[in-house]
Amino acid sequence: MTTKPKQYQSFKEFYPFYLSQHKNRTCRKLHVVGSALVLLTLAYALLTGQYKLLWLLPVIGYGFAWVGHFFFEKNRPATFTYPLYSLVGDWVMFYQEIKYYLTGRSR
Repeated sequence: MTTKPKQYQSFKEFYPFYLSQHKNRTCRKLHVVGSALVLLTLAYALLTGQYKLLWLLPVIGYGFAWVGHFFFEKNRPATFTYPLYSLVGDWVMFYQEIKYYLTGRSR
């Protein structure tokens, strides 16, 4: 018997759960690296007209994140159950982590 995943009514309600799935510092760092590489690859592809590189974006982004989850966090990525909220969560966490690295202020 499988339990039904919780149905979140808003991203605000979902985000604390998302953060609970990212307690491991290495996992969060891998998310940041993957997200930064996605942004750099996107910019490079658009600026050079090499649009064939765009297929790499999900591979890079999810690749780094999933390594973090499977090997460091040892949990199942929330993306599998909550794909849209998780995508938003990735970018919110990216922003918060970058802000923390640059300012030293808590997340």
